[in-house]
Amino acid sequence: MLSAAFSARSKRGPLRRLLRWIFLLLLAALALPYALTVAYRTVDPVSTLMLWRWATGQKVERSLVRLDAVSPVLPRSVIVAEDALFCTHQGVDWKSLRTVIEDSDDLSEARGGSTLVQQLAKNLFLWPGRSYVRKALELPLALWIDLVLPKGRIMELYLNVAEWGPEGQFGIEAGARRAFGKSARHLTAREAALLAAVLPNPRKRLAGRPGPGLRRLAGIYDARARQAGGADDCLR
Repeated sequence: MLSAAFSARSKRGPLRRLLRWIFLLLLAALALPYALTVAYRTVDPVSTLMLWRWATGQKVERSLVRLDAVSPVLPRSVIVAEDALFCTHQGVDWKSLRTVIEDSDDLSEARGGSTLVQQLAKNLFLWPGRSYVRKALELPLALWIDLVLPKGRIMELYLNVAEWGPEGQFGIEAGARRAFGKSARHLTAREAALLAAVLPNPRKRLAGRPGPGLRRLAGIYDARARQAGGADDCLR
């Protein structure tokens, strides 16, 4: 009887060790983005989508550019298009998020509600698509990113990892050159508004060849950016 009990405990031992290692690996995987965020104060990262494209042999085109080397109208256009409260929230706009969820039958149908910081968290550490699991991981990451990184650095990272073109163009420099054949430093207000307008779907919306709907949307963003004098004060 004693030998049978000892044998059962012996069999459970390796299983417990395996489960312990799995738990530790999961814990390390969850903690890694928080450690990397601190490093991203000075280190320039790549996005998970860029890594996926490299891994699958697809084209990735990116040229890093500092925030002070970008046309000033561009960050302002991105703010008015994607996250009007960027300078005042702490990574998550709870009111907008609650409204989006309440107005949607399912989270997969939700549109909007994600701040630039949440989008950055997704681009750097998570995956495309909408799900409760991804949102649950995204929200604390966004709060942490906003806590440890200044707004100017957050904007700089976002501009350099967002997808801006239909053929693997990542970062605003590659996006500006693909759309208008010029550096992001020399973008006009209209061009900046067009690039901001393609952000939800840069593979189908082409800033360099905008359709009527995209031109109208860019016109709205252009007008808002001209009126939103203090929208980007936190970047300076």
